Amino acid sequence: MIDVLVAGGGPAGLATAIHATLAGMEAVVVEPRSAPVDKACGEGLMPTGVAALRSLGVRVEGWPLLGIRYVDERHRAQAAFREGQGLGVRRTTLHAALAERAAEVGVKVVRGRVDGVRQDADSVEAAGMRARWLVAADGLHSPLRGLLGLELPTRAARRYGLRRHYRVAPWTDFVEVHWAARAEAYVTPVGEELVGVAVLSSERRSYDEHLAGFPALLARLDGPAATSVRGAGPLRQRARARVAGRVLLVGDAAGYMDALTGEGVSLGLLAARALVGCLRAGRPEAYERAWRRLSLRHRLLTGALLAARRRSGSARLIVPAAHRLPAVFTATVNALA
Repeated sequence: MIDVLVAGGGPAGLATAIHATLAGMEAVVVEPRSAPVDKACGEGLMPTGVAALRSLGVRVEGWPLLGIRYVDERHRAQAAFREGQGLGVRRTTLHAALAERAAEVGVKVVRGRVDGVRQDADSVEAAGMRARWLVAADGLHSPLRGLLGLELPTRAARRYGLRRHYRVAPWTDFVEVHWAARAEAYVTPVGEELVGVAVLSSERRSYDEHLAGFPALLARLDGPAATSVRGAGPLRQRARARVAGRVLLVGDAAGYMDALTGEGVSLGLLAARALVGCLRAGRPEAYERAWRRLSLRHRLLTGALLAARRRSGSARLIVPAAHRLPAVFTATVNALA
């Protein structure tokens, strides 16, 4: 019988399988797509995410990131990471590196999809296989989360993300967050001649229409578009719990607030390690508390920023406040990083 069956071969799913294998468990990943898989993603890893990749033995090339910079029409504020650098890395490059490491340690990847689950006191059956544990790492709109009755309704305004890359030399070693009246644009250098620009908003408009709201940024993007536009959303997803019998949720499937603070991949990698640690200890029920502890700062600070963003009056004050209170801004960035 398989020890850990993982539904979904994205970063969180592969990280879970690698950690499980390194812990002496047999791990199998079920994934319908071939690697590497692209996805609408800001592509900036926090220093904790970089450290989490190192702990997995994953080697990945990217652009070193020194911190976070907020920009609007009149102000700018930046905060350097105090403990290590972040990393701007193409989603496909990250996925390929994780898939390579998974193959190195002996993780088996099976082409398929988990669309049904049967479990009893000792095992779980899915995708024609039997395992001691099933990990749902099947993404933002996790079918398994809904199938298990763990989906919770979301009352907040729906937000969406769009991303495209441009062939232009990076002009910064920071992740730049450009703020406009109804959207944010995230600039992440990911290579010597490649910059990713992701736009987040609650308004359903085309990528170019959104980008027109950032004239200063648009003027910098004088190189050709290198990729097509990819989208994701609604971003806010809530889960009733992260554990349902012998099924555990990780990554975006475990719940997602927003890409506003750019921690999704880093949190997924850290949660994967915590999940496997709970299984090794024979205490799967402890994973819920571990996930809540890991994500607490992210949930509090991202929630506060979203609340400010929803009100036009307070939204206009976010960047000026960060500019006038640099110590507070730096502390906030490093609490997240």
